[in-house]
Amino acid sequence: MNETAASERYRQGMATRRAVLGDAHVDRAAIATTEFDRPFQELITEAAWGHVWSRPALTKRERSIVTIALLAALGQDDEVAMHVRATANTGASREDICEALLHVAIYAGVPAANHAIKIAKQAFAQMDAEKAA
Repeated sequence: MNETAASERYRQGMATRRAVLGDAHVDRAAIATTEFDRPFQELITEAAWGHVWSRPALTKRERSIVTIALLAALGQDDEVAMHVRATANTGASREDICEALLHVAIYAGVPAANHAIKIAKQAFAQMDAEKAA
């Protein structure tokens, strides 16, 4: 989207998206965007990031915890990993994520939580390795 033509919601969404996911992730998504998926990218930037994630009632930490639990319950593996990595920017702790996934186990099923725990452990190990390097 042309930034001069971008709506305020899009601009806010892009700022929030960058704050949560990091510039490198958002830049990779922008480079990979084609004419086919540009409308989708604009939709998620405005709706998910500009409207929902930018609301003041919950902190980014709280939204991060809720999002990871929902994605785990839905079996959205790639999104779980992405949002676990985003905890470096949102302030959600590993303990927060552990607690959220315990809720997933009870309310959405042990297999969903078990798989999400595996994904979270892999993401945390990658984050630790990057930090150590």
